[in-house]
Amino acid sequence: MLKQLLEKCEDIALNPKKYVCDYIEKSGKKAIGMIPVFGPEELVDAAGMFPVGLWGGYNVKLDLSKQYFPAFCASIVHAIIELGLNGTYNMLSGVVMPGMSDTLISLSQNWRSGVKNIPSIFIVYPQNRKLDCGVEYLVEELEFVKGKLEAIRGSEIKDEEIQESIKLYNEHRALMREFSMLASSHPNTIKNRDRSFVFKSAYFIPKKDHTEMVKQINEELKKLPEEKYDGKKIVVAGLIFDDLNILDILEQNKIRIVGDYLAHESVQYNTDVPEVGKNALERLANQWKNIEGFSAAYEPNKLVGELSIELMKKTKADGAMFAQTKFSDLDEYDMPLFVKDMRDAHLPVLAIEVDQQDANSEQIRTKIQTFAEML
Repeated sequence: MLKQLLEKCEDIALNPKKYVCDYIEKSGKKAIGMIPVFGPEELVDAAGMFPVGLWGGYNVKLDLSKQYFPAFCASIVHAIIELGLNGTYNMLSGVVMPGMSDTLISLSQNWRSGVKNIPSIFIVYPQNRKLDCGVEYLVEELEFVKGKLEAIRGSEIKDEEIQESIKLYNEHRALMREFSMLASSHPNTIKNRDRSFVFKSAYFIPKKDHTEMVKQINEELKKLPEEKYDGKKIVVAGLIFDDLNILDILEQNKIRIVGDYLAHESVQYNTDVPEVGKNALERLANQWKNIEGFSAAYEPNKLVGELSIELMKKTKADGAMFAQTKFSDLDEYDMPLFVKDMRDAHLPVLAIEVDQQDANSEQIRTKIQTFAEML
């Protein structure tokens, strides 16, 4: 049973377009793309539409994107606009774009100019997010997104519908956190690829379906005794770390990922939407206020290193790794501080540069082999 569930997650993660198009065809519902790094998926779900994560892709031939972005731009963004321009995303009825970095702000303008058939909905997440005025500002931004989604849907999105979606999403978040901990205590059963596929598949099927799948995976893992791993265990941080080549290199060097502070994975699930708030939109705004250890959410004392050290203790990890997305200003600010925190705590740490356009991972292989020997 567990094997079949993990294989299903793998199939979804490796064939996203097939699953998205199948769902649109069978359900007759519209799909809305969610551009990284974070977005109000609950609003899309409440509108009766299907939020689809757009995190670039591997083996994407860049051609049209070069008219809009220079070479020194994060490959995720290059891939997103390329797939928008070449028609791969034509099944979408809109995209929600958060302006969380200079490059993402440029993406919103370039999208408007180049991908005219898919409307974009821009949202600004405030950086003064702990202040009441920041929460009020975000409520206004969410109102704007809600209005745009209502225009696509053709009717009003009621507060109760958003509350229902929040309930579903919070349940999904709790199950994903539980999965991450169960995976860390079953390192022989849940390999690096398996863990990555469970997280990645969440972007390409409706949350209700993914919630059921993860619930079943967790139940199956609970039946198994805790496992001892004969290699080394690590915690990973950064924006995204789903490159199968690098996951396999870790596997070959007997290094198992047992936890993460990745924007693409656990950061999406660490913080529930709180009960606090006079309506659903205020509850969503308060979630942004509470997020920690996330490079796109301003915190003057950068907690990602500190939080990763806590996670290492919890998961009994032997070391830490920072996967820095090439040309990502968000990661470039976080990486040196993360490495410093680890070294100050006398913990083994490795920083590598990842790029969706770079298929040559020999340099990374050498670094990982050396790191494995150090551990």
